[in-house]
Amino acid sequence: MSPELQRIVPSDSSQIEETIAANETAHQFYREVEVRSEFNRYCEWYYDTAKSNREELEKMRGEMNIFNWFRRSKG
Repeated sequence: MSPELQRIVPSDSSQIEETIAANETAHQFYREVEVRSEFNRYCEWYYDTAKSNREELEKMRGEMNIFNWFRRSKG
């Protein structure tokens, strides 16, 4: 093995396994943080959209219903 590579890669196999395991754990941790953050953004969007829809529904309930005029004229 070249001297440059020996400085990067430990010669002890147990140390290599520990390093790989630590890197894998760090990768899983950051992926979990990313997934949870994405889920929280989705939940915020969902609650904001639901609030907006409820407000719009209340506004529509207060408006005059034009379709009632057509239904009354048929009878």
